[in-house]
Amino acid sequence: MSIHQANISNGLLSLLSADDFARLAPDVEPIELPRSFVFSKANEAPAYCYFPLSGVGSIVAISPEGQQAEVGLFGRDGMTPTIAALESGSHVHAIFMQIAGHGLRIRVAALGAALARSAPMRSLFTRYGQTLATQTAFTALSNAVHHVEERLARWILMCHDRTDEQSIDLTHDFLSTMLAVRRPSVTTALHVLEGKHLIISTRGVIMVRDREALEAFARDAYGPPEQEYRRLIGPLGKGAVASGAVAA
Repeated sequence: MSIHQANISNGLLSLLSADDFARLAPDVEPIELPRSFVFSKANEAPAYCYFPLSGVGSIVAISPEGQQAEVGLFGRDGMTPTIAALESGSHVHAIFMQIAGHGLRIRVAALGAALARSAPMRSLFTRYGQTLATQTAFTALSNAVHHVEERLARWILMCHDRTDEQSIDLTHDFLSTMLAVRRPSVTTALHVLEGKHLIISTRGVIMVRDREALEAFARDAYGPPEQEYRRLIGPLGKGAVASGAVAA
């Protein structure tokens, strides 16, 4: 199957030079990414790196006792895992798909070989690693200082940035894992956002009703990681890939 860069909705792949994309193209293959698809397991060296074209993936920290909390998310803005760019071999997180979509994959060895031949590609992927580290740091900060309603607003906004739809397909149980709170807390937080006319929540679906007001409600829980992405990579959100902007 021939893959053309002009048709790619992934932010990183779209920003590669034509020569760098040509290095990757022979080794790239399309793949469906259903909900709960496992990209990689903790402490295991994955065989592939993935570039989502749609949907949202989740990076989850798991304690020795099995407690889980989301520490990062990604979609068409990036890739996973970042081990090829960071040359780390493996990582301590579990990474899986939380909102179904589709994407492209390439073997870690093939991506590593292409990165070794291109300084601009290495720079782009390293910058992306920095944006992901920033997001992870602010997730920890938000979990420590913000109310669950603000954290939920932040999380919805981050998913909304990475999808074309106004609605997000998720269950309360899944949200409780993502926010590291009990399911009743998720239900209460959803009711608060609904009561303020920011979202509409039905069984397994959340719809953004007023994006601007949702950002205002989230306050400083949302924003700095997104600013860092724009500084280092380019626009984030709807229409970002089409804009073609890129950080210098």
